[in-house]
Amino acid sequence: MRIARFLHVSEAQYIRDMGTRQDVLPVEEIPLPKRSTRGSAGYDFVSPVKTVIPAGGQAVIPTGIRCEMEEGWVLMLFPRSGLGFRYQTRLSNTVGIIDSDYALADNEGHIQVSLRNPLDRELEIGKGERFCQGIFLPYGLAEEEADFAQRKGGMGSTGK
Repeated sequence: MRIARFLHVSEAQYIRDMGTRQDVLPVEEIPLPKRSTRGSAGYDFVSPVKTVIPAGGQAVIPTGIRCEMEEGWVLMLFPRSGLGFRYQTRLSNTVGIIDSDYALADNEGHIQVSLRNPLDRELEIGKGERFCQGIFLPYGLAEEEADFAQRKGGMGSTGK
């Protein structure tokens, strides 16, 4: 069952979110997330820029990727297991939740990943390195009022 597709954000959005970072992959050269094997559940995301996370600190990696998916599905982001096992790296928000309507946000649904480094030494994520993975899951709904806000902003913007 095909429920989603990955796309690049626009060059203008990518440049805005990269800010002053240098030596970044051009947005059109960033590989779209893909599974490594037929049995893989996770779609690997590649870092388009070298990122050094200070000891005990965190850093945000703009991926240059957005995801359009069917309603009733969510894309959950996790660090790749090698980063977790070797370096105890975690997402700053524990699990990234990409809602089905996030692609409609003002930031084009640009998926940005905040990683936390608990080590007492800096951690480097290399340009072109696979660093996180996304897994699609269906979700159920509770009985509720149908008074919903219109999505506007990006990360953490609903309910503001």
